[in-house]
Amino acid sequence: MAEFASLEGKQALVTGGSRGIGRAIALELAEAGASVVVGYRTGREEAEEVAKEAGGRAIQADVSSAEEATRLVVEAGELDVLVNNAGLTRDGLLARMPDEDWRNVIETNLSSVFYTCRAAARPMMKRRGGAIVNISSVVGLHGNPGQTNYAASKAGIIGLTKALARELGGRGVRANVVAPGYITSRLTDEIPEEMRALMLQNTPLGRLGDPENVAGAVRFLCSDAAAFITGEVLLVDGGLGM
Repeated sequence: MAEFASLEGKQALVTGGSRGIGRAIALELAEAGASVVVGYRTGREEAEEVAKEAGGRAIQADVSSAEEATRLVVEAGELDVLVNNAGLTRDGLLARMPDEDWRNVIETNLSSVFYTCRAAARPMMKRRGGAIVNISSVVGLHGNPGQTNYAASKAGIIGLTKALARELGGRGVRANVVAPGYITSRLTDEIPEEMRALMLQNTPLGRLGDPENVAGAVRFLCSDAAAFITGEVLLVDGGLGM
């Protein structure tokens, strides 16, 4: 029997792949049989370690730049799979948020997805096949105080992906979103205990997720097991966003 959600023979690019969710995705896709390119902006040693473990390559690029994002896609080769995971947070209340914090988050989280998808779309359409998975967040669906920039960027990813799915579907290219909830990471490790307790109280499964939980969902959507799924938003949030 063929392995479920196999990516054997596929070429994949994962942006923001040096740590956390990106690292888990890169390793999961490699486990599924894909040849993986790990895109990263900083953390060269971490990225190269992930690439080594995945049996792939690491390529440095700042995907908030159109030129850099395009170069990354070109250097990654003939892609069957594109996973946009690169992102950052610059939290603060709207009334006191500096313009720079707004621009940095929008450019890194949202514009980067536009740039890489634009670069990858034409070759995928020409070959009449490909899978794009963009990582959003439950915050993009429900908002979060102190994260207007982050919420806007993650909501934008959902709209962009749905439009992309309609544009590319006729050429056999699928585009979907995975929206994680609260996942164990360096960021969640720093959350105050009372806020963590409230998060867990609002999550039906009663725990934080692991990066591997997100990676499994991404693997499925990238594979032929999801061949008739496009334009969808898959929440991996323990029921938080119901």
